[in-house]
Amino acid sequence: MAGNDVAETLAAMGPRLRAVRERRGVTLADVCRATGISPSTLSRIETGRRKPTLEVVLQLAREYGVGLDELAGTAPHPAAEPRSTAPHGFGDDKAVLPLTRYVGGLHAHKHVLPAVAQPPRRPRQVSHEGYEWLCVLYGRLWLALGSQDLVLTAGDVVEFDTRTPHAVANAGPDGPVEYLVMFGPQGERPRPRTPPATGRGAR
Repeated sequence: MAGNDVAETLAAMGPRLRAVRERRGVTLADVCRATGISPSTLSRIETGRRKPTLEVVLQLAREYGVGLDELAGTAPHPAAEPRSTAPHGFGDDKAVLPLTRYVGGLHAHKHVLPAVAQPPRRPRQVSHEGYEWLCVLYGRLWLALGSQDLVLTAGDVVEFDTRTPHAVANAGPDGPVEYLVMFGPQGERPRPRTPPATGRGAR
């Protein structure tokens, strides 16, 4: 693996580590107590502001019970199957596909939540620094945002300060859910730049 490939793989581990942690329903504080990794270090790794060292990756892989190939994104993804026992509606084969390099600024990635056999419990919420823009591509996504419960469908877009407690789950049982996330770890957000309409035919 070339040097650039290694750097990109390490940088892309942040969202996968966050997804695995949330899938297991544990908080940053829980992981920090179990591993001895400081909360600030783990938070910066998950948000892409810091690349993990091999020692940290091995610690987290052992704590989460996952293989290094899964964290590196090289493990084959099994076909999504309906599950009724997955915690908070997350299946073990939830996929996170990074779409940008994690070197600062906005991060983009695609998430796929597998199908569930029945509606899940209200997902466990987390909060952290940053700002998130989310767009549903397919399926029905349950967003628990603070005290609100929103069911989003294809084409729906939401954005929110991630210091607000939040969590997502497949609203099921219609099938998998696919959605895009743009995340600004330091509050960055998309900037609409639609040019002003001109001419008589403009609306």
